[in-house]
Formats: sequence, structure tokens, C-alpha cells
Amino acid sequence: MGNILAPVMPPYSSELTAVMQQYPQQEGYLLNLFRVFANSVRFAKKAVPNLLDKGSPLPIREREIVILRTTANNDCEYEWGVHVAIFASAAGFSEAQVVATKNGNCDDPVWNDQEKSLLASIDDLCRSGVMDEENLAAFRRLWSKEEQMEIMALCGTYHTVSFVANSATVGLEDFAARFPAA
Repeated sequence: MGNILAPVMPPYSSELTAVMQQYPQQEGYLLNLFRVFANSVRFAKKAVPNLLDKGSPLPIREREIVILRTTANNDCEYEWGVHVAIFASAAGFSEAQVVATKNGNCDDPVWNDQEKSLLASIDDLCRSGVMDEENLAAFRRLWSKEEQMEIMALCGTYHTVSFVANSATVGLEDFAARFPAA
């Protein structure tokens, strides 16, 4: 039982304290998942904060579509719910779009054509790691090389985040959204 991933509580080592201070906090509260990352200083250094900076080449709406769809595809209610609660409004999602990130198809009419293409690309990556020819052609046409790299990095990172959250069975945050009924 000693090798169960669980949130690490402070006090942390000085090295880990410096790393954890880079993570977003609300009134000093550090998300349970971020405290799970603290089980490995190396992992905590390399994890999420580097992809949620203001320097992203993607608009917040596209970034959040990638994150919500990836976490939904990985059945990670924890991370999906945190992102819905914190970013859905800023990303301009309607309630129907939030539901569609979990329960909708990539061609759901709540999305515009570019968003449908993004969802199809994410679904391909999550399912097999490879986009079909039509989705890959659209992906290359619609996003710059820098944006393509960001989309793939987000998809990969949030696969990892989902694996950690699901394996650690992190309790859902009180403020977070819950998956919609199927």
C-alpha cells in the first residue's frame, strides 16, 4: 500500500516548494492533482504549468477544446471538471458545447467547422495516435506548425494528466463540474 499515488501535503523540501509555487493557486489552495504531482519532483517540474502560460499560440477556446475532449476521451472527470469550472466561461462555451465535449460527436452542430476539425483530430490522436488522411490534411491547413505542435503537446500532456488523476483516484474538487449524464 506504500506505493499508492496520493496528494502530498506540505511541508515540502525547499526544491519541491520552489516547483509547487509555479503551479496556479487560488487563495493559497493547490489542487489535489498538483499535490499528487509532488510525488515526483522531476514530474512536477515537467508537468502542466508550462502549457497553460499566456504564451500559447492557441486561443483559449481551442486550447480548452483540446483539453476537455482529451480528458473526456480518457474518462477523467477530475481534470475535465476543473477545466470546465475554471475556463469554460472564458473560452466562451455554451452549456451545449460543454456537454458535447464529453457526449457529442466531432461533427456535433454546436461547433463551427474549424472546431469540428479540431475535435476529429483529437479523437483520432486519442484513439490511435494517428490522424486519418482527411483529418491530417485539415489539421495542416487550419493550424500553423507551432499551433500543431501545441495541440499535440496538449493532447499528450492531458493524456498523462488523465492517467495520473485516474490512477491516483484523486477526489473531485468541490468547485469542479461533473460529467453530464450520457
